Amino acid sequence: MAHSFRDLKIWQNGYGLLMEIYRITAEYPEEEKYGLISDTRRSANSVIANIAEAHGRYYFADKSRVLYQSRGETEEIRSHLSVAQGLGYIDKNTFERLDSAYEGLSKGISSYVSSLKRQKKENLIL
Repeated sequence: MAHSFRDLKIWQNGYGLLMEIYRITAEYPEEEKYGLISDTRRSANSVIANIAEAHGRYYFADKSRVLYQSRGETEEIRSHLSVAQGLGYIDKNTFERLDSAYEGLSKGISSYVSSLKRQKKENLIL
């Protein structure tokens, strides 16, 4: 059982990806500051913020709802990365690596929800 959201592997993975997103988007053109840069960073921040929020929720329904939002944000980031590649802001290798990493994170979030469902069935959480 994780004592802190920071102990969760999905949060750690999301945090590492967020740091990479900040580094990569810092190289985007200045005119994207309030567009693609902001949107991509916001989505990446939201992923880990929602994981942290879910950790602090008491009931399974609350936890899973927030985790599903986090999973949705991973898909939004993948869309932003597709646009960035299409515009030539990132190369194909960077896109494929990050796209795959966010796909894996999404699967990790789903696995965590499944784990919480099992705990609920065993009456370990409400």
